[in-house]
Amino acid sequence: MVMEETFLRVRGLVQGVGFRPFVHRTASRLGLRGWVRNDPQGVLIRVSGKTTALGNFRQALWTEAPAAARVEAVESAVLAAAAELPLAGFEILESVETGATDVAIPTDLALCADCRRELLDPLDRRFRYPFINCTQCGPRYSILKCLPYDRAHTTMQEFPMCRRCQAEYNDPESRRFHAQPNACWDCGPIVTFAEGDTRQSGETALRHARAVLVSGGILAVKGIGGYHLFADATSERAVAELRRRKHREEKPFAVMFAHLAAASSAVVFTDDEAALLGSPAAPIVLLPRREGSPLAPSVAPNNPWIGAFLAHAPLQVLLLESLGRPVIATSANLAEEPLCVSEQEAVERLAGIADAFLHHNRPIEHPVDDSLLRSVGKSETVMLRRGRGYAPTGLTLPGRMDGAWLCTGAQMKSTVAVATDNHLVLSPHIGNLESPATCAAYERTIGVLRGISKREFTGVVCDRHPDYVSTRFAEKTGLPRIAVQHHLAHVLSCLLEHGKEADDVLGVAWDGTGWGEDGTIWGGEFLLLRRNQAVRFARLRPFRLAGGEAAIRDGRRVALGLAHAAGGEGFEALARRLRFSSAELAVLNAMLDRGVNSPLTSSMGRLFDAAGVLLGLADHNRFEGQIPLALEAAAVAAGEPRPSCPFPLRAVVPGGGAEWEIDWEPGFEALRRHPGGDRGEWAAAFHHGLAEAIVAVAQAARTGTVALSGGCFQNTFLLRLATTALRRAGFTVLTHRQLPPNDGGIAAGQALGALWGLSSVHLP
Repeated sequence: MVMEETFLRVRGLVQGVGFRPFVHRTASRLGLRGWVRNDPQGVLIRVSGKTTALGNFRQALWTEAPAAARVEAVESAVLAAAAELPLAGFEILESVETGATDVAIPTDLALCADCRRELLDPLDRRFRYPFINCTQCGPRYSILKCLPYDRAHTTMQEFPMCRRCQAEYNDPESRRFHAQPNACWDCGPIVTFAEGDTRQSGETALRHARAVLVSGGILAVKGIGGYHLFADATSERAVAELRRRKHREEKPFAVMFAHLAAASSAVVFTDDEAALLGSPAAPIVLLPRREGSPLAPSVAPNNPWIGAFLAHAPLQVLLLESLGRPVIATSANLAEEPLCVSEQEAVERLAGIADAFLHHNRPIEHPVDDSLLRSVGKSETVMLRRGRGYAPTGLTLPGRMDGAWLCTGAQMKSTVAVATDNHLVLSPHIGNLESPATCAAYERTIGVLRGISKREFTGVVCDRHPDYVSTRFAEKTGLPRIAVQHHLAHVLSCLLEHGKEADDVLGVAWDGTGWGEDGTIWGGEFLLLRRNQAVRFARLRPFRLAGGEAAIRDGRRVALGLAHAAGGEGFEALARRLRFSSAELAVLNAMLDRGVNSPLTSSMGRLFDAAGVLLGLADHNRFEGQIPLALEAAAVAAGEPRPSCPFPLRAVVPGGGAEWEIDWEPGFEALRRHPGGDRGEWAAAFHHGLAEAIVAVAQAARTGTVALSGGCFQNTFLLRLATTALRRAGFTVLTHRQLPPNDGGIAAGQALGALWGLSSVHLP
């Protein structure tokens, strides 16, 4: 009988997903002997048996792995042939902890169908236990202290398993075989309700929590990655009060539903979107509000989309099932602050916001915000915020880094990354680096990734903007530093997703603002990448922002800046139409004439602001992207547009900073002078004109591939138009799927820039 003994090294997302129990069951079924264990590089297997069985075993590692796993490599080394096997049976050994870590970090997983059935089954011993889990669901990254992923390395080490839980943990036939967060009523975490001096636990806590929501109160609920604020989403009074207390005037709230059937009464979704809602990641998905929806109007004022997600933790399921209605489930913080994760922090920071609290005593090691996605088409999505269920994100670099490099990301929608060898780990969404609390969370996240990787950083990569908090942090490290231009990092992050080389690619980087190589504010850029060099091939025609940062909030100032750049004809008439006083007009006109606090920009995001203002859709961005979102909503509702707004391509004089530019003036004049009618048709015409402009630039560049990146491509209407038009013209189109097109993907692009030595954009 021909026998073999071999070691197999499995790399990828193979810890915290039930991979070792799967290996144990598969090896036992095939009559193989040996062992499996976690170590800092992934999963290591020693296996002996018949040659044919070993072949079947290796194939199963690829084709039958747990749904939450992601196998990236299976490497083997044959040790010897032997007539007698030195191993008896198959075992799971204790993990090895020494050495640098190159294993993917496990992400938090939503409650699985099997655990949900047990949770609601009166005959099950975990009936209504708020922390039920198994190898296919439950907390992972949020409770992880270090790798390898074992209970002793998580916050669950504080809860020794009872006899019955330990028996399940040791039983290869159990769904909880080596489920690290395994617990029950007898040995696991507990839930506590707190309101003033009142404290209740267990079922009584849930009844009190329900009563708060029924009465229209606001409840802070500790989830997997942090606290949410809950309020009755069908009560206008409750939602309005939450807005008042949270100082959140118009930005939409996310809505949590108990299950898909409950969601179907409020939002419209396809089968693909239903699968996304019910996936192990359980993200928030932007979906059209259903006509006759029971949701309060102020959930998403003047907005046709609802950020919908399903209860993904057992505590949430129990609460929503008993309540019988959807709830607002928004991050328990003030604007742009990090999540609350501990009871003390929640009580202190949410005083005056929450009426009561639903705590639990399972510590959260790392805060993780909810992920947010949009559907683009069949089985295609755009990631707007990468958090719970998706992050930390492991990506493969197309080459090997020398040492361990920290990538500090951007200022807005901040994330950080660590690049080692050919691996990249991107953190969850952190937030905008505008408050001391968020900056502290940013530095903690860097410490977490350093600790998990068990490596000291040898270099740092940052943005070129000198005033970003992330740039200043990079400078303070004292490490060798590479600064990658912002819009180049956008394009590179898209190339990284697709494994595309920086050759014969036109990168379209459209966003709000970013520091440009010429000292102006960029945001409507076409970067031509050939032979690993980036050139600014085209741009949006520059104009001045009256008041700088103030114009980002007040879209009227952008429209006025465009009118001034167009030669001033109709400037005063437009100012009166936009309700500027004579005094304001005089000041703004002088600022624009002299260039005082009115920086030049080529920002496409600001052009969207101006278009929304000219069409009377909104005047101000009271939250990021409010005017462009209103413009997109109007375009989507319109259907087929009138002829497109003209945005012709013009040559730039030599030395002008680009070879070509998109001239916004004809389109601006068309919108300014539009004779009324359906504003949605004009909004759609604006989008169609920009899609045609992208094709025109691509044809001028004579490139084969176009990569679309930047925050403007969160607009799925624009993304679909541009993608369709480019493909029809014969171009290969790369768009984001794993990473956000916004600044949440910048850190990943910085890593690729450092690897390739591609950090600056050349000006013609």
